[in-house]
Amino acid sequence: MKKDLLRGFSGLAMIVILGLASAVVAAKPAVAANRVTVEIPFEFSVGYKTMPAGEYSVQELQNSNSILIQSRDGKTSAVRLSNAIEASKIQSHARLVFHRYGDRYFLAQFWNGLDKNGRELLQSQEERNIDSELAKSKPGQQTYELVVIAAAR
Repeated sequence: MKKDLLRGFSGLAMIVILGLASAVVAAKPAVAANRVTVEIPFEFSVGYKTMPAGEYSVQELQNSNSILIQSRDGKTSAVRLSNAIEASKIQSHARLVFHRYGDRYFLAQFWNGLDKNGRELLQSQEERNIDSELAKSKPGQQTYELVVIAAAR
């Protein structure tokens, strides 16, 4: 009786493991298709992390509302929550959009160039503070400049 129960449990565990392994293998191409590379010529912030100028890969993490940005050498990376956004028409080029306040840059949007869907990153407290201070000195005016950097798929 115990042997039958153990054999049944082992079989079920094996089926679950094979199913998970298949799901991981199937998900890999979707992640790679979503990845873009970009050369960013200035220091910038992603959430609470400052990233140096350089070459990065950027991708939307599957089954989450997050963006992963990682330096080419893999030494610097950040993950940031984001919201889905949609352009009025399909944009055929991948790109990153930054908010620029003086000499400070904050990653604001990621577009993979595959369709009209993109991701908008949530503002950090630091960016909200800068925006709020500038809004006091420039009422009714936009407080930041948009900077768009083209990316390659």
